[in-house]
Amino acid sequence: MQTPEQIIIGELKRIILMQAQEIKLLKARITDLEQKLERYINRKDSNNSSLPPSKDENRPPRTSSLREKSDRKVGGQPGHEGKTLEMTENPDEIIEHRACFCPECGKDLINRPFEFFGKRQVIDIPTIKQIVTEHQVYRCICACGKIVESEFPDGVDCPVRYGKNIETLIGYLNVRQYLPFKRLQEMLHDLFAIPISEGGLHCLLNRLASKGVNAYEMIRQSVLNSRVIGTDETGMKVNGKKYWFWTWQNKHATFIVASTNRGTSTINEHMNGIYQDAVLVHDCWKAHFQTPVNKHQLCTAHLERETKYLEERYKVVWPVRFRCMLMDAQKLKKKLVPADYYYPNQARSNLERELDNLLSELLDPNHKEMITFQKRIIKYRDHVFTFLYHPSVPPDNNGSERAIRNVKVKQKISGQFKIFNAAENFAILRSIIDTTIKNGQNVLQALSVIADYKND
Repeated sequence: MQTPEQIIIGELKRIILMQAQEIKLLKARITDLEQKLERYINRKDSNNSSLPPSKDENRPPRTSSLREKSDRKVGGQPGHEGKTLEMTENPDEIIEHRACFCPECGKDLINRPFEFFGKRQVIDIPTIKQIVTEHQVYRCICACGKIVESEFPDGVDCPVRYGKNIETLIGYLNVRQYLPFKRLQEMLHDLFAIPISEGGLHCLLNRLASKGVNAYEMIRQSVLNSRVIGTDETGMKVNGKKYWFWTWQNKHATFIVASTNRGTSTINEHMNGIYQDAVLVHDCWKAHFQTPVNKHQLCTAHLERETKYLEERYKVVWPVRFRCMLMDAQKLKKKLVPADYYYPNQARSNLERELDNLLSELLDPNHKEMITFQKRIIKYRDHVFTFLYHPSVPPDNNGSERAIRNVKVKQKISGQFKIFNAAENFAILRSIIDTTIKNGQNVLQALSVIADYKND
């Protein structure tokens, strides 16, 4: 039988054991909460990750920008050519102003000789109005007795229809200038007194896009045969559901596709026949690695933003060293001449060695996101410095991000596409427009050429 002292000691041991277990649980809970709190304090935004600026809760602090400060002053730089409104050598109309009488004595000046001493010009546009062209057909009876009837021109296939200039303007305002249907309707009514329903606008855009299919395919072929191809993708809404826009682009062409998915099926459908020796520049989205090309280039801008987040998250130097290595590589890129890419280069070898050292370092097991980042770079290690071996390969994917940003601007203004066909029309016309801009051509004239095309 236990004595009272033994009972008390046994109870105290039981309490201590329970408290030790509770302390262990509380410590685990505290660690978990601290990690969640760290993630809340150091949130991902457009400055330190691949999140778009539209997802930022607040504007990122100025001091956290990855852009390096320039030594140039704000504003126009020395040697920059200014632009001012200049006179036209051949004005469309000249109005002469001659005084009729002398303000001093009141005498008539009509018969006095005048000499020219100055001119000023006013630039304006004519009064805008719609022009209605009526096409009439006739028939007659030949001497042989056959009734001969004339035919309407191509494209005049219904009693009343809108012409190619209206078709061009609607495509330009909706796709290039992002005007949504309601505002586009208002503009057409107020400026031209043309009432067009939303269904009519969609019909005209559909007609214009169908005429641009051949040009769209030419753009795709141009990208497929390129030695350097940038690609990116972004989500978009169609009647409340999430779909995707993809882009593949080079220096001279931009090919945009509306898709139902973000997977390899879209790549297989639209990139069939891609040049196998091309270098594909992209972020680290896994589907891009399924593209049948031999070389890839990871976007260093994405990697820099990720290391910025890891630095803020864990307060360690490893991500800082990684980011500095990427910046040094980009500085080296600017110094290289074409011959340097194809021969051994000591600076490039040093960067490769630094990358291997960073990837072989043992990281703190508690820094899980940083370990995940390191493992991903180990997997795709051969695609980090591709741009140092090819003169025309850029270190980042900014060109593709600019190409796909138009989709987000469109969605931000209009909200969403009502039907998938409208998204496909936007992809076709936006591809033509962006390619036109890249080649220094007039967008409105290019769309006019497309509108004038006769479908087979």
